[in-house]
Amino acid sequence: MKMKVRRVVTGHDAQGKAVVCIDEIAKNVLSRRQGIEAAVVWSTDTFPVDNDDDEDGSLRPMDTTLDNGTVFRIVRYEPGVVPRRHRTDSVDYAVVMSGSIDMELDGQTVTLNAGDVLIQRGTIHNWVNRGTEPCMIAFVLVSAKPVTVGGKPLEAHG
Repeated sequence: MKMKVRRVVTGHDAQGKAVVCIDEIAKNVLSRRQGIEAAVVWSTDTFPVDNDDDEDGSLRPMDTTLDNGTVFRIVRYEPGVVPRRHRTDSVDYAVVMSGSIDMELDGQTVTLNAGDVLIQRGTIHNWVNRGTEPCMIAFVLVSAKPVTVGGKPLEAHG
């Protein structure tokens, strides 16, 4: 089932009046592996953000994160989705919108349920849906310096 996310984006008209610029079901729902769908709702390629930019931030080319930018993404994890162990150079704010999911760290697992929030600070992790229902999570990723431990950077990967 194709994930449906309505996005409403505001801006200004030529007179400076606040207006709705975009009101649509996200068109860029992608699946890069079995059991997962994701839609970038918005992104920025600068920080601080330039709100004068009229470019549609959902269409900007990117990997998981954007250097010196932000990414707002909604992800749907099906039960049994193949995990992807990874680390990003970002601080990630996550809100579980529905369902539940296990976040695996190095030797530790935390179960997150609908309404739970997570602050992911450059740690290597996996998302595993061991339940029977899909799990929807809203993520905001903000570019960050690589984590360093003992003077050595922990590289982003996965």
